Amino acid sequence: MLQHKPRRWAAGSALVVFASVLAGCGGDDGSNTLTYYIADAAQEDVATRCSAESGGAYAFNIQRLPNTAAGGREQLLRRLAAEDRSMDIVSVDPPFMAEFANAGFLRAFTDAERQEFSDGILDGPLKQSTFRDTLYSAPLYGNTQLLWYRKSVLQKAGVDPSAGPVTWDQLIKGATQAGVTVAAQGRRNESLMVWVNALVSSAGGSILQAGSENLPANEVKGGLNTPAGAEAARIMHELAVSPAAPAGFSTAGEEDSRAAFQAGTGGFMVNWPYVWAAFDSAIEEGTLPANFKDDVGWAAYPRVETGTESASPSGGLGLSISSFSRKQDLAVQAIRCLANEQSQKDFMKTAGNPAALASVFDDPEIREMFPMADEIRTGLDAATPRPVSPYYGDVTGSIQTAFHPPDSLSPGSTPREANDLLEDVLSNKRLI
Repeated sequence: MLQHKPRRWAAGSALVVFASVLAGCGGDDGSNTLTYYIADAAQEDVATRCSAESGGAYAFNIQRLPNTAAGGREQLLRRLAAEDRSMDIVSVDPPFMAEFANAGFLRAFTDAERQEFSDGILDGPLKQSTFRDTLYSAPLYGNTQLLWYRKSVLQKAGVDPSAGPVTWDQLIKGATQAGVTVAAQGRRNESLMVWVNALVSSAGGSILQAGSENLPANEVKGGLNTPAGAEAARIMHELAVSPAAPAGFSTAGEEDSRAAFQAGTGGFMVNWPYVWAAFDSAIEEGTLPANFKDDVGWAAYPRVETGTESASPSGGLGLSISSFSRKQDLAVQAIRCLANEQSQKDFMKTAGNPAALASVFDDPEIREMFPMADEIRTGLDAATPRPVSPYYGDVTGSIQTAFHPPDSLSPGSTPREANDLLEDVLSNKRLI
């Protein structure tokens, strides 16, 4: 999933949603009741509608996952490893999908189902739902980052993202010149991995060498000791030590970045589209002036090199079926509704998370709510997922260790040290 926005949670730990009033009878043990692990409360709203529309074909026993990507992974992993047959549909954060699939915990979608759940899906969400050329998750929503900027600082900064693509170097130089900040996520958690992966990919590289998903862990080779790895370390270091770095940069997550951008010295920010609705909330609370959004513009994710398109970050959520479920065919039927166009539109409207289906971005309501809909869709189609690897937990842990804090990085040594750490961890030679 990597959900990059505040979540809303309803009271209670579980709720059975029936197709009609008490139509399921028999409670959680009923033959048409599917246990559905959700990562966002908006999924429950969609499940309620799908259950009603099914005419009694299925109902849902809703179970909520913890409010962090790591917490959700841990709960699902424990239950799936125990072959818990009460699990049917699970919400899977895309980076952890390959780990679960490699362990045999997820049911592979058939060729016909793959065609059905891939039709019209943007490239970024589709790539991160596929492992070894097999679809294991039906994309529910995608996510990507944009460059956000304050229009009022552009003239003084001497850089204008609305006129065409800009590079990280141009942003750092321009923000320094204008006395404003460039907000990014320097905290040692998954958001740092997102940034490193985007920079390496934008420079034409990859964190793992090609074909690594088919190798045992001790044979996997990193791709960081390369010019692309050096560029990533250089850009992160230069921003961290520049006057353009917001205060507390090495501990900044998405919400810290938004706060820096909203401050009087805010100028530029890379962040997920949820911030657009978050600005509205801040205006309603009175912490931002009513006309704040009039000064906000958006553009494609920054480039590393002038002539090379950026590889924007990829996030989102997929719906998978437990290999141990006794109701797999019924789960497929339910996912047809849970992840269809109407559901993705509803989810984007209520939760603010971008759809994975390209067609949703043409909907008039969506375009009114998200005036940057075209930029989000383009970013999702060009997005580069974090490594689709069964060893992703070790991969992200190694990267977060080696590339933190950003102000300590060196383009001469960090790529080599990061690569060595990654390969040693995968070979059980070092711990992180």
